[in-house]
Amino acid sequence: MNKPARTAEAEAEAVLKANQAFYDAMETGDLAALEALWLSGPQAASVTTVHPGWPVLRGRDEVLRSYALIMANTEYIQFFLTDVEVGVAGDTALLSCTENILSSNPGEGDGTVGNLIGGLVVATNVFRRTPAGWRLWSHHGSPVMAGEDDEDDEDDE
Repeated sequence: MNKPARTAEAEAEAVLKANQAFYDAMETGDLAALEALWLSGPQAASVTTVHPGWPVLRGRDEVLRSYALIMANTEYIQFFLTDVEVGVAGDTALLSCTENILSSNPGEGDGTVGNLIGGLVVATNVFRRTPAGWRLWSHHGSPVMAGEDDEDDEDDE
């Protein structure tokens, strides 16, 4: 007996859950959970990521190494996702969102958190359906630059 086809809403919800798991793994510094979310096997070489200000990174190993470096050098990070939109076409899903990020670098070595920094990044996450569920294929983050009003405020100081 064939399994019934999942509804478009159920597929979108599954992608949203996979996307949230990605950001949860980043927030908790759980590299093993993060690794489980990325495509592996024959498609591992086609995995890509672009962190804001970085060149494109290609291949699962290089991508995961970059996240390990970010996690090792970030004391605290929290993502508030807004403007989330997801579309599913067959075995591919495209999710776009705005990452409202609050982060800090390590403090003085005494267990304290360094200065908190806020930022905005627009992100596109591409997922592929696998037998194990939706897996990240590509992540691209671009910083949102300060608007003209922000620049005018700096001139007044």
